Amino acid sequence: MSSDKSKKPQTDNEYSAKSIQVLEGLDPVRKRPGMYIGGTSLEGLHHLIWEVVNNSVDEAMAGYAKNVTVKLLPDNVVEEEDDGRGIPVEKHPQTKKSTLETVLTVLHAGGKFGGNGYKISGGLHGVGVSVVNALSTYVRAEVKRDGKIYSMEFDRGKPRSKEPKIIGKDKATGTKIIFQADPQIFPEIKYSWEKILGYLRQQSYLTKGLSIKIHDERDEKNKKSYGFLFDGGLVSYIKFLNRGKEVKNEMPFYVEKTVDDTFVEIAMQYTDSYKEHVFSFANNIFTPEGGMHEAGFRAALTRVMNTYARKNNLLKEKDGSFTAEDLQEGLTVVISVKLRNPQFEGQTKAKLGNGEVRGIVSSVASEALLDYLESHPNNAKAIIGKVMLTAKARIAARAAKDAVIRKGALEGMTLPGKLADCSSRDASQSELYIVEGDSAGGSAKQGRNRRFQAILPLRGKLVNVEKTTIDKVVKSDTLKPIIIALGAGIGDSLDASKLRYHKIIIMADADVDGSHIRTLLLTFFYRYFEQLIRNGNIYIAQPPLYRLQRGKDIRYVYTDEQKNRAVGEMQKKEEGSKKKEVSGITMETDENDSEVGEKVAGINIQRYKGLGEMNPEQLWDTTMNPETRMMLQVRIEDAEAADKMFDVLMGSEVEPRRRFIQTHAKSVKNLDI
Repeated sequence: MSSDKSKKPQTDNEYSAKSIQVLEGLDPVRKRPGMYIGGTSLEGLHHLIWEVVNNSVDEAMAGYAKNVTVKLLPDNVVEEEDDGRGIPVEKHPQTKKSTLETVLTVLHAGGKFGGNGYKISGGLHGVGVSVVNALSTYVRAEVKRDGKIYSMEFDRGKPRSKEPKIIGKDKATGTKIIFQADPQIFPEIKYSWEKILGYLRQQSYLTKGLSIKIHDERDEKNKKSYGFLFDGGLVSYIKFLNRGKEVKNEMPFYVEKTVDDTFVEIAMQYTDSYKEHVFSFANNIFTPEGGMHEAGFRAALTRVMNTYARKNNLLKEKDGSFTAEDLQEGLTVVISVKLRNPQFEGQTKAKLGNGEVRGIVSSVASEALLDYLESHPNNAKAIIGKVMLTAKARIAARAAKDAVIRKGALEGMTLPGKLADCSSRDASQSELYIVEGDSAGGSAKQGRNRRFQAILPLRGKLVNVEKTTIDKVVKSDTLKPIIIALGAGIGDSLDASKLRYHKIIIMADADVDGSHIRTLLLTFFYRYFEQLIRNGNIYIAQPPLYRLQRGKDIRYVYTDEQKNRAVGEMQKKEEGSKKKEVSGITMETDENDSEVGEKVAGINIQRYKGLGEMNPEQLWDTTMNPETRMMLQVRIEDAEAADKMFDVLMGSEVEPRRRFIQTHAKSVKNLDI
């Protein structure tokens, strides 16, 4: 933070026991971990790492730490270390215990609650490291301060000794936290290298000059290390987010400024994408639902773009004004604010509620953005050109959407010859199967439960929405029936409460063509119905790959591994028969000598190459019966990664797609051509 560099940072003497305030005890954490880390899933597990890292990042934001190291060790042990000031170790005036023990065993004990420990801080409401201690079987804290190394160990939050032990000497300063998550709390303890990399990369972008390194030493034979150091801060982040895309303003917009103890940092760039990418942070904490900082930026962007465009005759009176919607398409922006007392809405800090921040961000962004546009006329012209195209597409799209919605209303939301609707009008009980091809569509219509299952066969070529505008999407002969059938609008006019089916199920063949159709449909839903994915409304049907039969014993399996296991079980089941080897395979052929199946030790095995090969009863039993079917629910665990993958696979840039195919080609196990 540039504003802090001009001020003299606290000395080690000022950061002492008096800086640590104590608010309440630690007992509730093990009983209700969800209240503190959001749950005990893998997401909650990783939150333990985020908490200890956030403490180190707070030291860096305050100007005291420059290096953070994370190590993943065998037996699910995590080690995190920084070169900050080190947690104070002297006796705390309130608890009469070591301050180190206080910080690790008392909720809301830290330098973040109005003392002189930190001006700004992240962490989970400041309870971080004590929660990590409470939810770990073992914790060891090592502190370098005053030329000594102090150590203290804990078992499920309980200290092993009355005070820290001196274990060595060191002139450096810093804190190391070693912890082992408690299997009594977390049903699955499995750290994701990719997830941790993503989080640490983000923190490094948000903290200029902070070096973060991670080492994976869980497997002795497969050790790996990675590091991040970005002096460019948010500009580097913007370039990372837009890698592989065609950018409009080569020079990203950037501003950093401190107003009334609030630090504002913004970087922005436009691309040829049809979707916006807005990432907002408060004290380095991601706020996916935005808040006052994001609202302030959007207000400034709309106001300044209109002012500049009119002043330079790029926007005529007859064109009207740019709307906030016009400015969203292709926008990539990172907004980071750092403030003394952030007010987050909700337990998970999804939204920033400080009202004063809106005006501060709006003022900072307005002044800097106008100066940027006037100083970089070519970049300004490219941005305005992109926004003008979006505005024209908006007018055309609204007319097209209105026509689609009107047509749907006039026809009672049905499409004769295409949509076979269900009789139920209870959306929560209704399902829509989007089925590839007429053959599969026919079987699905006959095999379904008409009361709650609707069938919509796809006809014609699917549009790649990555390469077209919304007005063409809503006119598409293939996608328009889906929009009408769902009945909830599209894009910015989407109203999920009007959705006619709460389960939307993509059902396509298990081959390359089927995979392509699934990808196109998922891209369509991600771009224009993202809320439905986040709400858990989108599913992918899992038709079986094989049908196994020996006499009256019929089984459906979904993978080659399941097939081999089932064959072994069916062999053992046959009593009194001779032991037969699985390797004895004979082929059954029809009159054209084409392969229809295989026979393994008396077991007939049929491989389904398409949904159309199943009769209605088989399709119902295996893929549509709620009691026996398997379905994958589509989720967005990481919207940024998902969006990037759609760009790579479906976008206009050929080179990133070629690199992806070359990288992953060898990992493909089965390829139908």
